Amino acid sequence: MQGVAAFPRSFKSQNIKADGATIYARSGGAGPAVLLLHGFGDTGDMWAPVATALHENRTVVVPDLRGMGLSSHPERGYEKKAQAHDFARVLDKLKIDAVDLVTHDIGNMVGYALAAQFTKRVKRWIIIDAPLPGIGPWDDIIRSPALWHFNFRGPDVERLVKGRERIYLDRFWNEMSANPKAIKEATRRHYARLYALPKAMHCAFLQFAAFNQDAEDNKVFAAAGKLPMPVLALGGDHSFGTQMADIMRLVATDVTPGTIKQSGHWIMEEQPRQTTEAIVEFLRK
Repeated sequence: MQGVAAFPRSFKSQNIKADGATIYARSGGAGPAVLLLHGFGDTGDMWAPVATALHENRTVVVPDLRGMGLSSHPERGYEKKAQAHDFARVLDKLKIDAVDLVTHDIGNMVGYALAAQFTKRVKRWIIIDAPLPGIGPWDDIIRSPALWHFNFRGPDVERLVKGRERIYLDRFWNEMSANPKAIKEATRRHYARLYALPKAMHCAFLQFAAFNQDAEDNKVFAAAGKLPMPVLALGGDHSFGTQMADIMRLVATDVTPGTIKQSGHWIMEEQPRQTTEAIVEFLRK
């Protein structure tokens, strides 16, 4: 994985069939299981430092979301309620009953759908720096000019971005970080190559296109009751910060707030050691 940290050599990768997609999943280690879900602008590769810190005492599972990274690129299934079933299938294939869950960005949205639909399979949840569609201040958040990309999609948009994936991604890394220089050139090249794969950016846009349906689904989940598992809500201090805990208290009963200092949205690229330590400490409790 030139450009990003490597997973431990003992980790294996496999392609796991889900409903209408093939999920690329890395796994390794031994002990109680942890599932790590990434978001847009990254792939599961972002979690390599966390996997390295955990694998001696934990079984670590790191998939790519459907349509992203090395998973397949289907036309359908980007509602987060549906994607939760992708990862239930991954856990079934690996013979894992329950996990501690760690998520970032769009991974948060899939994580909520997973925890709401498969509550007994999620023991603890660490959610990092992105809101949940339809929950709390969502309608105000999506009015922010910084989030114009939520509705930036369609054939003409794809024509504009094709061959310019690096330019498009640089906008997010530069504007949504506390220090753009913390996101190294090799890291940028690595993810730009993955998002330039055939249909990769098309499917990334489909992740955002599903937000309206995700909001409706989340309102149904929330109306059914709050999540019972302990939650650590982390935000970059130059991004969502303590607002993450405020949002999560609307859908979970046991929420611990936390802040990653000197970080924007890209916590594993900007502050990998600090973020890894916060994850390891919470899971140790």
